[in-house]
Amino acid sequence: EHCAIRRKRSSDYQTGPVLKDLNGGCDPSPAFRSRQLLAPGALQALPTNAHKKECFPQFFQPWTPSASQERAAPEGGKMNDRRDYGGSDRFEHMARPASASTRTKLKKFLLRYYPPGIILEYEHMGELMQRSVDLLDLSSESDPEVLLNQIMRQESMIKESHREPLRKLIYKLQDKLGSVVRADFTLFKVLRAHILPLTNCAFNKSGDKFITGSYDRTCKVWNTNTGEEVHTLEGHKNVVYAIAFNNPYGDKIITGSFDKTCKLWDANTGQLYYTLRGHATEIVCLGFNPQSTVIATGSMDNTAKLWDVETGTEVCTLLGHTAEIVSLCFNTMGDQIVTGSFDHDSRLWDVRTGRCIHALSGHRSEVSSTQFNYAGNLVVSGSIDRTCRLWDVGSGRCQQVRQGHSDEVLDVAFDATGKQMVSASADATARVYNVMTGACTHVLAGHEGEISKVSFNPQGTKVITASSDKQCRLWDTDTGACTQILEGHTDEIFSCAFNYEGDYIITGSKDNTCRIWRT
Repeated sequence: EHCAIRRKRSSDYQTGPVLKDLNGGCDPSPAFRSRQLLAPGALQALPTNAHKKECFPQFFQPWTPSASQERAAPEGGKMNDRRDYGGSDRFEHMARPASASTRTKLKKFLLRYYPPGIILEYEHMGELMQRSVDLLDLSSESDPEVLLNQIMRQESMIKESHREPLRKLIYKLQDKLGSVVRADFTLFKVLRAHILPLTNCAFNKSGDKFITGSYDRTCKVWNTNTGEEVHTLEGHKNVVYAIAFNNPYGDKIITGSFDKTCKLWDANTGQLYYTLRGHATEIVCLGFNPQSTVIATGSMDNTAKLWDVETGTEVCTLLGHTAEIVSLCFNTMGDQIVTGSFDHDSRLWDVRTGRCIHALSGHRSEVSSTQFNYAGNLVVSGSIDRTCRLWDVGSGRCQQVRQGHSDEVLDVAFDATGKQMVSASADATARVYNVMTGACTHVLAGHEGEISKVSFNPQGTKVITASSDKQCRLWDTDTGACTQILEGHTDEIFSCAFNYEGDYIITGSKDNTCRIWRT
């Protein structure tokens, strides 16, 4: 009854009726695992609605309900939170040091651990704003004084009186980076989560909640610390395939379904805000921008769409791909998005205009996965042609082609700083690369089935792989050694994720269960 997508070898991909095994389970496709790629802790500049109107005028058009939308919003039809997320000058503002004019006053420093950075909260012309000082090269061996002097030269509103508190924050960041989680993970809870196989699982930023999507047409919200079900998000008429929190805020959830719709939910109450209608076929990938103002959905109808979070209205349709879109990812600033398609290409888009900036052409077969690095200057793509490619965002040119896999590349990912990347393949191996040199530093071999999901822990010291051999494995990025095998699932594992601190893991399987692991 469910409309599923079957993964076939090479270039033979199509939609069709669900395939059931002898136990009545479904066969979801690893190549379509949705990406939960919003950069952790990506708080950026936060101007007012007046500025926001200039940058995204289409988001402030008068809204009237239409037959193509369902709305179920609390408190007189309005959403509870009306944040200010960004303005017309936010994008150029992020690229230059904050001015030390008489109208700018530094209020406080905030820490971001992964990737390491210091957030400057300041008042400018009566507006409370934030900007990020990224310290992507910081390590426990870095010289704090050299770094401190560099920051003070770069940020003119930081005065000599700020030197000592800033020094303490750098020490605190270094201590955090040095406190690597080395203990093994143990099984905490087995959740009989759904009556049909899981499709995806994802943490909120704080890690106290996570969500699971399923072929049973529901998404469930869970309490990580107790393993208790908090909410069941019901309403879709087919498989719930792609799910995401609006991290770093974590107060909203989106679910994308084979019923061609995306639904926006209140993460705290489970209430439905909107049903986003417009796609002609299944939605298989989605995400929030880091500022939580825009939702992106990718579909088997060859299009991606951008939606306004505040009103639930469609902002624009990204047209240009000639085959199914199976992957998408916003950059950290939220002004660009990358899409990966079965037409063999990835495309970079301007979120503000919906214009295609670059077509990233070079793969010889379907693109299965795409991701921005944290700095937003590079994109990695993985393909059924057994390669992954590294692209320069500014020029749209391919910088590196990484070969070595003997079967399809199903997933790719950067670490939090963008120094490392990893590819996972149907050949049962994963490969870790140094982004700067392009060298393959480790081949992670040990699985007996294809690896459909791979990611780094927030610290970049471990890689987790999920496989059809019913196991997840943890690998040391320094040595390439397998440090632990997470066993217990009785069928293929399609999804896995670390929490923000890296001390909890969730795994989702075709056996209809989700497992919580902790150190």
